[in-house]
Amino acid sequence: MTATLDPTLDPTTASADEIALVPGEVILDEIVGERGPWSGIVTAGDVLTIVDLHGNQAVDTLFYGAHDHTIRYSAQATIAEQGNIFLTTGTVIRDQESAPMMTIVADEVGNHDTLGGACSQESNTLRYGHHTKHQHACVENFLIGGARHGLGKRDLVGNINFFMNVPVDPDGSLGIVDGLSAPGRRLALRAEVDTLVLVSNCPQINNPCNGFDPTAVRVVVTR
Repeated sequence: MTATLDPTLDPTTASADEIALVPGEVILDEIVGERGPWSGIVTAGDVLTIVDLHGNQAVDTLFYGAHDHTIRYSAQATIAEQGNIFLTTGTVIRDQESAPMMTIVADEVGNHDTLGGACSQESNTLRYGHHTKHQHACVENFLIGGARHGLGKRDLVGNINFFMNVPVDPDGSLGIVDGLSAPGRRLALRAEVDTLVLVSNCPQINNPCNGFDPTAVRVVVTR
């Protein structure tokens, strides 16, 4: 973990230079609204900072080759190479051939999930009841964001849940519990190759991954 954001700064109004976890020329600075999608290409060598503006917000994320979308994040390759199911500083995010896509170069939380997956309307009804069928979910966000780049449902793979706290019990059971993040906590990912990033700023309201209250996050790219 690295030092956290200056407590005198408001992460929602601080300048991009102040909020970026790795300094450099600011290429992009956007707010991802609560429950919404975001997509963008991070060029090799650039650094993407994701900011949990209000704390306890899950940020579901997928990675694809920017110029070849058949290249995509592999949870299996990433976990196997590092020998750990949780992600933090030093983790190399790998594609299905185990080639590096992005590296977590700084992290103020220290633990990010690879197993919890993305909520969907179908999984919501299974877990929480058919009255949740109408609720927007991460799969829908990925489809909205992916459609801008020619991706469809068959292109979705297992995702990373940044800031989400999914402990594993001794019997192998997974839990979804209150996050370890806090307002203004950040992580930074350096692109090793040109990478398309899809984000679902998780809209889930039926479990504690968002504190039952989805909030906005911020994305900043520096060069």
